[in-house]
Amino acid sequence: MTAETTTLDLGPQTRVLTRLADGVREDRLADPTPCPGLAVRNLLGHLTGLAVAFRDAARKDLGPTTDTSPEASVPDVGPGWREELAAALGELAEAWRDPEAWTGMTRAGGIDLPGEVAGAVVADELVIHGWDLARATGQEYAPDAAALRAAHGLLAAAAEESERDQGMFGPVVAVPADAPLLERAVGLSGRDPDWTRTV
Repeated sequence: MTAETTTLDLGPQTRVLTRLADGVREDRLADPTPCPGLAVRNLLGHLTGLAVAFRDAARKDLGPTTDTSPEASVPDVGPGWREELAAALGELAEAWRDPEAWTGMTRAGGIDLPGEVAGAVVADELVIHGWDLARATGQEYAPDAAALRAAHGLLAAAAEESERDQGMFGPVVAVPADAPLLERAVGLSGRDPDWTRTV
């Protein structure tokens, strides 16, 4: 893990996500996303849940929020989802500003892992799911550059370890080596950078 990753401020990327969420119309909540089986409302629920889980992972406040696998249930959102997500993302960014968050061991999704790895994982989640949300709702997307570099580094390492046949979220999608970094990260995550809504 690089020094850049261990000092990464997640605030810029969480603010990007908050702006994207603010741009989601209520009539788009049932629309499909690049995440198989997840509608926009489920993706937003997943983002809220992961923000809380990784906030607690940063604080080393281990318990139900950090022990539950994200596959345990299909997440959803309630009436106050915009405020809830914005608050959770803000708390997430603040928790990871503590240098102690990046040290020692912690847990997320029921998996024990070093703090610096957990920080890289949440950066990746925020970047890739930001792309998912933007694509699903027809919004422009420009992730934070530092978070994008951290996400790409994590995804590239994961793909290399699995002999490039399986990304963290599914089979790697081939993307030209000279493609923009975001497209390469999206491909490494198992998504087609050309994905578009079909409804």
